[in-house]
Amino acid sequence: MQRKNPIQIKFGKVLRKHRKARGLTQEELAELSGLHFTYIGSVERGERNVSIKAIDTLIRALGLTYREFLEDF
Repeated sequence: MQRKNPIQIKFGKVLRKHRKARGLTQEELAELSGLHFTYIGSVERGERNVSIKAIDTLIRALGLTYREFLEDF
């Protein structure tokens, strides 16, 4: 089994924190971002090496700036 990358885990935790702060489910964030809800879940669990494009998509779907998102990183 492959070990999870600490940066991926941290990104997932920050994503989950912001999603929950906005009262969104994984399914709702998936709808807003155009990504699949299972993808959102795997990102939040730190199982995915997220692309820059997906990061941008998720941050915009949450209505955040990069600075706002990264303040919690």
